[in-house]
Amino acid sequence: MEMRLDKYLSDLGLASRKELKQIIKSGRVTVNGAAVRPETKVNPETDEVLFDGSRLQWNQFRYFLMDKPTGVLTAAEDKKQKTVIDLLPSELKSLGLFPVGRLDKDTSGLLLLTTDGEYAHQVISPKHHVDKVYYAKVEGKPDATDVEAFRQGIELRDGLHCLPAELQITGPDTCLVTVQEGKYHQVRRMLASRGKPVLELRRLSIGRLKLADNSVPGTVTELSAAEKDLVFE
Repeated sequence: MEMRLDKYLSDLGLASRKELKQIIKSGRVTVNGAAVRPETKVNPETDEVLFDGSRLQWNQFRYFLMDKPTGVLTAAEDKKQKTVIDLLPSELKSLGLFPVGRLDKDTSGLLLLTTDGEYAHQVISPKHHVDKVYYAKVEGKPDATDVEAFRQGIELRDGLHCLPAELQITGPDTCLVTVQEGKYHQVRRMLASRGKPVLELRRLSIGRLKLADNSVPGTVTELSAAEKDLVFE
């Protein structure tokens, strides 16, 4: 499989296509030991591509963790509102990343971005039993009856039945909610159905992949192969 060198480097997220042309022309990139041009064709699986003397490793798929801030849509694009893709640095916008599942506009926290459709499907599908943990601050005081209702599985007013979930009370007006599905506004609607409207909601983890305690909303980090697989452990 061959591709243009500038596209290959852009897919790695090194810089924008415009910036890469200057980088390549400056001689900082070589292919199999030779100086090259932006339109040079390379085979990512067989050619040795060096950038400033370091060998580059091409990956077919890319995986990122974003600490999504509130007030931003979980979507690839929108004509009227800012999306999570709009928050990416310019060199990552060209990768074709898309969000895995959804976080409500007013919900912050862990959001996966990838180019791997099969991976995204496995994360989202309830049959893979991937736990998603949310921190919620609510009106009212969660109690033992709420915990039991979540354990049994809540049926919402419109007849939607939610799978059994875990509610852990962490304070007078705070709790952790663990679900294995992601229906529209599900966590908010489940808590509201118990008379505990949500004031703040933040996703902390997916599987064993967790936000750092000091994570700052808006930050984006690339995941290693081991890190992206923590989702299923």
